[in-house]
Amino acid sequence: MSTPAITPTTCVVRDTASRKGRTRTVEPGKTAMRQLHYGRIILDAGDAPVKVAPEGFETGLICLKGSATVRVEGKDYACVPYDALYVPRSEPFEVTPGPEGCDFIELAAHVETRFPVQFAPYADIQQDKGLHFTAGGDHDRRDLNILIGKNMQTGRIMAGITFSHEGNWTSWPPHEHADMLEEAYLYVDMPAPAFGLQLVYTDKHDPELATIVREGDIVLMPQGYHPNVAAPGHKINFVWMMAAHREIEDRQFGVVNVHPDYAQVKSGLDAGRAQK
Repeated sequence: MSTPAITPTTCVVRDTASRKGRTRTVEPGKTAMRQLHYGRIILDAGDAPVKVAPEGFETGLICLKGSATVRVEGKDYACVPYDALYVPRSEPFEVTPGPEGCDFIELAAHVETRFPVQFAPYADIQQDKGLHFTAGGDHDRRDLNILIGKNMQTGRIMAGITFSHEGNWTSWPPHEHADMLEEAYLYVDMPAPAFGLQLVYTDKHDPELATIVREGDIVLMPQGYHPNVAAPGHKINFVWMMAAHREIEDRQFGVVNVHPDYAQVKSGLDAGRAQK
């Protein structure tokens, strides 16, 4: 199967948090993704629980705002911002909003393998140097948090959150991993007037995509190098979501191809790679 082209129409979705309830804005067919599905579950306090039956899919739930109780296999998981919960293939789950409502990322991919329920509180991730670390130098420094990675068993999906420093580049040096993984960046915690610039390209002289991004937008990377930069005085923060092309085998964090022009620059991702 050929890798989808990089186009603004198939690789950019704006304001994905504009609707309440459970929504799905990224999926194969109508976007450039072949494996990754993405949506939101946004509920107000007192809203009825959302029940999901993800037939054939493994699911990652990441709390962005508020709080909620997620019930899976008869057990309740209390989720607050940046907690991550893995739901096994085809396992129904239910999200009940807390007193301030909730906003969840729902990422998913079709898999054949079934792994157990796994819960990663953000507070625990912050204490693990292999899941929470800083990369980059004076102009590309960022704080990385691996929410669904080597700390969990999954078939295809991985996810984490990156917080930049003001005016800095991230995803630097420019790198790509299209042979193994497709990726998406959802921009979060960037209150107006904050914005950033996202590039996705295979040709450094004529980038296929160079677009302004703001909170709630998502940019898809089926292939290509994908650095970005924050506006001066602001940060570019994003949840990165990946889906492996070959189940299990291609699910590897930090295995990247750095652009030849920057081959001497370290990716800074080694801390997050699984130990062999």
